[in-house]
Amino acid sequence: MKLTIITGGLREPSSTRLLADRLTSAVTKELEKLGETVETSFVELRPLAHPIMDTMLTGFTREALESAFQKVAEADGVIAVTPAFNASFSGLFKSFFDVMPEQTLADMPVLIGATGGTERHSLVLEHALRPMFSYLHAIVSPRPVYAATSDFGSQSGALGNRIDSAAADFARLLSACGPRARHELIDEDLASMQRLLSDT
Repeated sequence: MKLTIITGGLREPSSTRLLADRLTSAVTKELEKLGETVETSFVELRPLAHPIMDTMLTGFTREALESAFQKVAEADGVIAVTPAFNASFSGLFKSFFDVMPEQTLADMPVLIGATGGTERHSLVLEHALRPMFSYLHAIVSPRPVYAATSDFGSQSGALGNRIDSAAADFARLLSACGPRARHELIDEDLASMQRLLSDT
């Protein structure tokens, strides 16, 4: 079972990466309970900021960004975590999916997560992330995870419980979906030109 983890943290160290690591560990544990062998790969968006913007401006994709898209396309499931700004995802996080080839996430099980300064941003999961991934034809896991700054220092274990519950749900979803059919990444403009030429 191949998992690709997409993290949109803008600082180092990053609470967004910390949440992504905890989700990955919990999902891996749940999948191993189901008898799965798990292979994980990370896509950190911070180092890809310039290639993402260049692609938006020029339409041409650099090798580093192509590699990130390939990691996503080859996955059986994705864990995607973003920091929240003004009750929505970060611009860098959104831009990555704006330039991603169409159909990359089609039928892809996705577990969404977000981090923010306060609990007030928690609705970002349902108002921003879930609609975007649904639009991209992903299969969004029913139980997302939001972590406020205070959650990381809390001794209550509430965040850990939310992570464990979300991981169990996502593992069942991945198991039910099974290995994912791989899609070749084709540049949409190139594909359109090829269709046009074949018609003539």
